[in-house]
Amino acid sequence: MSGMRVTIDVGTDGVAVITICNPPVNALAPQIIAGLKEKYTEALRRDDVKAIVLTGEGGKFSGGFDINVFQIIHKTGDISILPDVSVELLIDIVEDAKKPSVAAVQGLALGGGLEMTMGCHARIATPETQLGLPELSLGVIPGFGGTQRLPRLVGVSKAVQMMLSSKPIKAKEGKELGLIDAIVSSEELLRVSRLWALDIAERRKPWISSLRRTDKLGSFSEAREVLKAARQRARQTAPNMPQHQVCLDVIEEGIVKGGYAGVLKEAEAFKELVLASTSKGLVHVFFAQRATSKVPNVTDIGLKPRRIQKVAVIGGGLMGSGIATALILSNIHVVLKEVNLDYLQKGVKMIAANLRGQVTKGVMTKDKADKAMSLLKGVLDYSEFKHVDMVIEAVIENVPLKQSIFSDLEKVCPPHCILATNTSTIDLNLVGEKTSSQDRILGAHFFSPAHVMPLLEIVRTANTSPQVILDLMTVGKTIRKVPVVVGNCTGFAVNRTFFPYTQGAHILANLGVDVFRIDRAISSFGMPMGPFQLQDLAGYGVALAVGKEFASAFPDRTFPTMLVDLLVKSGRNGKNNGKGYYIYEKGSKPKPDPSVQAIIEESIRICNIMPGGKPISVSDQEIVEMVLFPVVNEACRVLDEGVVVRASDLDIASVLGMSFPTYRGGIVFWGDSVGSGYIYEKLKKWEQAYGGFFKPSQFLEERAKKGMALSAPSPSSQGSRARL
Repeated sequence: MSGMRVTIDVGTDGVAVITICNPPVNALAPQIIAGLKEKYTEALRRDDVKAIVLTGEGGKFSGGFDINVFQIIHKTGDISILPDVSVELLIDIVEDAKKPSVAAVQGLALGGGLEMTMGCHARIATPETQLGLPELSLGVIPGFGGTQRLPRLVGVSKAVQMMLSSKPIKAKEGKELGLIDAIVSSEELLRVSRLWALDIAERRKPWISSLRRTDKLGSFSEAREVLKAARQRARQTAPNMPQHQVCLDVIEEGIVKGGYAGVLKEAEAFKELVLASTSKGLVHVFFAQRATSKVPNVTDIGLKPRRIQKVAVIGGGLMGSGIATALILSNIHVVLKEVNLDYLQKGVKMIAANLRGQVTKGVMTKDKADKAMSLLKGVLDYSEFKHVDMVIEAVIENVPLKQSIFSDLEKVCPPHCILATNTSTIDLNLVGEKTSSQDRILGAHFFSPAHVMPLLEIVRTANTSPQVILDLMTVGKTIRKVPVVVGNCTGFAVNRTFFPYTQGAHILANLGVDVFRIDRAISSFGMPMGPFQLQDLAGYGVALAVGKEFASAFPDRTFPTMLVDLLVKSGRNGKNNGKGYYIYEKGSKPKPDPSVQAIIEESIRICNIMPGGKPISVSDQEIVEMVLFPVVNEACRVLDEGVVVRASDLDIASVLGMSFPTYRGGIVFWGDSVGSGYIYEKLKKWEQAYGGFFKPSQFLEERAKKGMALSAPSPSSQGSRARL
């Protein structure tokens, strides 16, 4: 059975089973909602129907409202395509019907799916079922009455937590909270649900309308205290996301004025939020992530991924130990190679500490951590490499060292073995220059910490075979990363796009703008920290090594800052030794170090770019623009050269790799929301005032002059053919 439809099957017991069928997750598309109205109306009209069971086909109830509809609304601005579910279906037809409904729930009931179940008069679920309202993660609020019914079923405090976190709960917790009435096996689900529905119809079990319940709401003052605390938390954790405060306002409306008034306010607020920039950005990222799994000439040519059972990691430092941790956590055997016993022991200890951290956070059990640790083997030579399916080299950014490692690997690894490097900036053709195995060399660029950060940048050269790319994509998904396939150049897609980020900040610092103010402005924009604190965190060795790579690759647009050299000379190394732009003391937040000002002033003297020797005057918005518009400009070059398959790949990579704010949709999407014309004019102005670093790219200039979006495909795709 396949296709999109709603079916009705009336049994001899007088129960009509209405089934949602829309694989793979039974999304509530407008056609499904229309089908539910039609089948419900039929069941209520028929004399042979005493009660109704609502369920989903294929082991899942429903993953929620069809998000494709949001995309259409964002493109057209046409809100009229949103069906009225809250009143026309859930209140008028389901909840206030003369015949009771029971939801038979398995697999998942998320978003609109869970809201449908809450409109029914009882909910029976299987043990593994996930229940949740994740709408806030898409910039909206629950729109089918969820803001009203969930607090009435589980209490205000738990409902607020579920909605604001967007995290699902399991059926067992749902039963304890009162969201689920009974838990049964999947084999028993329909039988028990039918009997339950008949028991309600015959008044043997209570006939409960969730929207009219008030027993779980507590007093007004208690509810208001919960909402007040939640508002305060949301202001701190999600300052730029309006949906959190709106959700709390709508919950309060229902508590004060009743469920029906709350539902009406919810519907009105939902329509406003779905058209807001936050929803547009978050929905774009949702689809951008799914698009990464489609790579032309790799995923569409009938190849099947090979099984990767054993991986060797060379280098047990911060990156190597993180990569090894990610692999063993997903049941992949790892051989960790180091140059001496001391380094090897340090690497193994780091991996053990990573696992302990997961246990402490409650992410995994100690048994699981012990099992993962048993998959690790430390070695000092290549003897174990004859049995591995893939090697990931994670040593320091040193071209001759990497070249000699790859020459060795070619000799000791089996011919099918994938040879990957975790370099973050070095051109792969240089890395593999001294081998003849060009077809199995590619980049596996993880982001630090590698066992936590979700992005895996897969870098292909002109010679990398599609099979090898597909195999690494599959490993990436196995270890719960989002693999994004990119072309080969200095810095690849993410670091290449973002190298002007720090550069722009350094130009501002050398123009006399306070570094701590720059960090505050960038944090307020939505980055987790500003560029100077980020430099402290990464360590200055990385900044100097990476800076040299970019300076040699892009000399025309590299700003020769002296600031990092001067910091190192003064005995600072950022968080590593507790002294950078900020002071780092154990157990307390980083504090700005006033004494760094003398070093900045020395850099200003050496650079000598301050107009008339006086600090420039800029607004916070201009700070954000001077730091981020050069990043958009570099993104344009990356798009023009075809380093990424599609613009949205750069968006998801910027969100997952650089923590660019998700609700802004990624770097290119944000650039489009600001407008290519505005960005071009600003860069042109700064180029004239401060030099070639700000020079608009040809791609940006063309788009600005034609009024085109940066993300629109080029009329000729020569660039993408050249790289990918």
